Amino acid sequence: VLCDLAQADITVQAGAMQWMVGDVKATTGVKGVGDLLGKAIRGKATGESAIKPEYTGSGTLVLEPTYKHLILMDAAEWNGSVVLDDGLFLACDSRLQHKAVMRSNFSSAVAGGEGLFNLSLNGSGVFCIESDCPKEELVEITLKDDVLKVDSNFAIAWSNSLQFTVERSSKSLIGSAASGEGLVNVYRGTGKVLLAPVATLPR
Repeated sequence: VLCDLAQADITVQAGAMQWMVGDVKATTGVKGVGDLLGKAIRGKATGESAIKPEYTGSGTLVLEPTYKHLILMDAAEWNGSVVLDDGLFLACDSRLQHKAVMRSNFSSAVAGGEGLFNLSLNGSGVFCIESDCPKEELVEITLKDDVLKVDSNFAIAWSNSLQFTVERSSKSLIGSAASGEGLVNVYRGTGKVLLAPVATLPR
């Protein structure tokens, strides 16, 4: 990833910078004690690094190479608020705000065996994620007052406007056992979900 800082300030995942040239200044992006505390709590909750370095200036910033697929997306296309699956975030326009989004119910974490919080990016600006598969293979599903049920963690991003829960695939325990699919991720409401053709690998 090559970032032209003359176009926008950039916030990156900790440790992602490889080299920079020209007028580039690195900061912690922390704007005070309260901001530091908030970022530390959010980092602990989402599993992401608490401090994400912010780079400003007019030079060029280059991030470390990766064997994963790099996908650029615009938060404005997600009505200004998108939630990411754990470990996908790489870099973004610093104008985007980072928030920890809690699952709709506690069972989403306990039953799904995942964290209780996800990272959401809010506002208008471009962000970059690292995906296990190329953009061409991702499936975008648009919901309008509808319900999407997904077996396993195929979703890599979804609109923050959607209610996300983890539920049993059948009303009864016997039905769940018979189907062989005990739990599903459920997205309700109006918004978009971006699915990968294969389940996300542990990060």
